Amino acid sequence: LNAGYSVENAFAAALEEMDRLYGKDSMISQELRLILAKTRMNRAFGEALGDFARRSGLEDIQSFSEVFLAARKSGGELVRTAEIIAEKIRIQEDIMTATAARRMEQRIMSAIPLLIVFYIELTSPGFFDLLYGTAAGRVVMTVCLGIYLGACSLSKRILEIRI
Repeated sequence: LNAGYSVENAFAAALEEMDRLYGKDSMISQELRLILAKTRMNRAFGEALGDFARRSGLEDIQSFSEVFLAARKSGGELVRTAEIIAEKIRIQEDIMTATAARRMEQRIMSAIPLLIVFYIELTSPGFFDLLYGTAAGRVVMTVCLGIYLGACSLSKRILEIRI
């Protein structure tokens, strides 16, 4: 689009690039071919793009399709739309990079209580008989399990930053 191509020609140029980068049998190349084939059969480009968005089930593709179609209908700046989407992807990658260490720490901290229980049971058989062999012990351990699962769920939600 920056080079002055029409949208259909820009997609054709993108197909050539995708073929070179990922091969002719890649999923993205196949999808671009399908979109271009639909436009050659006199279907509206927006309809072909919307069909791709529905079939993909990916939120980013659906958002792109909606923004693209709205910008095209209103005569908006399509290049700016692409820049906004690229910026969103860059921010998501930055967030993933910044939280990678925290996500690894979360996984380790979630596994440690289980490893401690298995270690104690392996090295000191019968140590947990009181906790797992009596009704009161089972209630206490069930409550502890619930707290543990809640903490694991909460830690995953904390690290799930959406844009």
